[in-house]
Amino acid sequence: MKKLSYLLLAFFALGLVFQACDDTETYAEKKEKERRWISNYISANNIKVISENEFYANDTTTDVSRNEYVYFDDSGVYMQILKRGDGELMRNGERAEFLLRFVEVLVETGDTMSTSNLIGTNSYDVMMCSKSSGEFTASFTEGNMASNYGQSVPTGWLVPLNYIKPAVQLPNEDLARVRVIVPHSAGHQTASSYVAPYYYEITYQKKR
Repeated sequence: MKKLSYLLLAFFALGLVFQACDDTETYAEKKEKERRWISNYISANNIKVISENEFYANDTTTDVSRNEYVYFDDSGVYMQILKRGDGELMRNGERAEFLLRFVEVLVETGDTMSTSNLIGTNSYDVMMCSKSSGEFTASFTEGNMASNYGQSVPTGWLVPLNYIKPAVQLPNEDLARVRVIVPHSAGHQTASSYVAPYYYEITYQKKR
């Protein structure tokens, strides 16, 4: 009887091990789930995705009336330009400080995150950014993003700087403004850890 009991316990333990293995998602499975979340979000929000070729043919604009977003193959980022801004594109060798206001939404659930630094308020996050040989490097120096996710700026937040022209001081409604869907590979540390995509609406304002 004892031997039988030990055998039953062994089989039970083995079953738990196999069940635990079955419950563990692979990275490929997590990425597939992320693609599905993004696809569902695009469909639910009636987003029309255009290619980079179409985007450049349209003078790097997106038709907001048609809810167009351009998809960038390299980064996996989707972007809609709401306002290009009245300033200038960042030049190679330039270093600038930006005031950022944003709404952060978890794509999977559609929930607005508490990290959001709401557009139209007097609060903002601060980002120091440099451009060299066409590449941007940046860090958050203060604000919600730095407090919650660290100083590293998501690649998805830098992609728009290739196309928008943030100015020093404008009314909120005239600030350079974009919407982006950012996959985990172009997101912050938490996004990367959980293979989670986020949606943002962001305004960019140059600091004096």
